[in-house]
Parts: sequence; structure tokens; C-alpha cells
Amino acid sequence: MRLRTLPLSAGGVLLGILLAVADWKVNPLVAGLILLTTVCLQILSNLSNELGDVLNGTDTSDRQGPEYGLNSGGLTVADMKLLIGGFVGLCIIFGTAMTYFAFGTLLELTPILVLMLGGAAIMGAMKYTLGRNPYGYRAKGDIYVFLFFGLVAVLGAYFVCTKGLGLHWKLLLPAASVGCFSVGVLNVNNIRDMKTDVKTRVTVAIKLGIKRARIYQTVLIVLGLGLTAAYCLLCWASIWHWLWLVTLPLYAWHLVMVWTRKDRALDPALPLLVMTTFALCLLTGFGFCAFLI
Repeated sequence: MRLRTLPLSAGGVLLGILLAVADWKVNPLVAGLILLTTVCLQILSNLSNELGDVLNGTDTSDRQGPEYGLNSGGLTVADMKLLIGGFVGLCIIFGTAMTYFAFGTLLELTPILVLMLGGAAIMGAMKYTLGRNPYGYRAKGDIYVFLFFGLVAVLGAYFVCTKGLGLHWKLLLPAASVGCFSVGVLNVNNIRDMKTDVKTRVTVAIKLGIKRARIYQTVLIVLGLGLTAAYCLLCWASIWHWLWLVTLPLYAWHLVMVWTRKDRALDPALPLLVMTTFALCLLTGFGFCAFLI
């Protein structure tokens, strides 16, 4: 299930939830269901990614990342398909419950649109490396990650928590910030696996080459931090909004690792970026909720 990646998706929705708490009265049940739905979607994506990589011959004994269930022999393909089906079901159950308790009905236009977006998220999670023409093998994974882990995670959580009310353009800034960091997680994973991925797939890192992929990673991190800073400047009301600045040394250390390591030695940079982004999301959200304490 790649548990070390779960804080990434959780961070985005927690930021959206906390920003909604700062502006509105949020139903705790709805907030909990949003988080459960998101975690199940992340696990579904991880499981589908592993199955797709194994079926397409990408995950072999030469891969630079940690060993997972299928390529270690701990699970069979049939086991993984059953597990994927189970998490599809959980996504549907939690997502439907989330929509119902948020809007009080499933039969109006807004909840129907939310359910349709959820269906798109499920399909997107599975089609990254599964199917006849997986978009993750055509260097399009960055777009999916930016949209669903950034924009949909933050804006969607805020939208559901506030029943579609109060959504404003400024929220695009923290949403895009989380999107940049999430793409960074994918990119550092792809930089690590360039030697093995080049045999079966095309990623942005492979297209760019190692040096420009590192530059791309630096741009993503700096842009993400800049977007968060811009949001805080536009919404300036309290010094607590800047709590997230304590994460800057961790982002700097991540970039040092990206520029000085490669292959298996680069792997620690991935969980570092995940946890640092999770911390930034929580600190930003709590900073905007500080006046409620």
C-alpha cells in the first residue's frame, strides 16, 4: 500500500478542511469521510501502479526503490486484483457517504457533480499504469498528480466542507502549491528510477535528462513555496499564517539530496518531501485556524 506516501494526499485535503474550518462551521463527520475517501484513493492508486508496473515489466529486480508485494512474491496478480477491487468499493462507499452527509441528498446537481468527480478520480488512479494505454507511461502523470493531489484535494475538500459556498479564487494558490510539491514527489521517484524506467516507459524525468530533471525539481519546490507565501500575503491577518516557514530547512535539505544523490541513494528524498509537505499543509491550516483557539 506504500504507506509512506499516504501523508501526501492526506496533507492536501487536511489543508482544505482546515481552511474551511477557518471560514465556516464544518461537520466533523464530513471532514472524516473526506479524509477516508482520500486515503482509499491514494492506496488504490498505489496498488494499481504496482500491478501495472509488474504487468508491463517495469518493476524488476533492478529497480532502485523499495521492494513491494508483487515483485517480492508476497502477493499474486490475482491477490492484487482482488485488493484493488476492494479499495474501489471502499472509495465508492466512503465517497457516497461523504457526499450525502455534506449535501443532505444525492439527487441534486451539486452532489451529482461531486460523485462524477469522484468517479473520475477512481478511474485516474487506476489508469496511471493500468490498461492498454496508461498515461503514466506517456509522461502525463505530472498533470494527473497536479490536478488530483493539488487542485482537487484542496479545493474539493474546501468545497465539500462548505457545501459549495465560499469558494474563492485565492484558494487556487495553496491548492497549486500542494500540486507542485506532489508533482515533485513523482518527479524525484522518476529521477531515482530513470535507469530501469527507460526500458519500458517514458517519464518527464527521462525526457528532460538528469540535469534538467533536477532543475525541474528545484522549480517545483521553489514555486510551491512561493505560491504558499503569496496566499499568506493576500490573506494577511496574523503572524500565525507563517508557521509553515519552519519547513524551509527541510525543503532545502531535500534539494541538496536531489542534486547530490542518484539511483537507490536518492530514495530517502522521497519520504522526506512527503512528510515535509504534510507538515507544511498542517502548519498552514492550523495557522489560519489560530484565532479559533
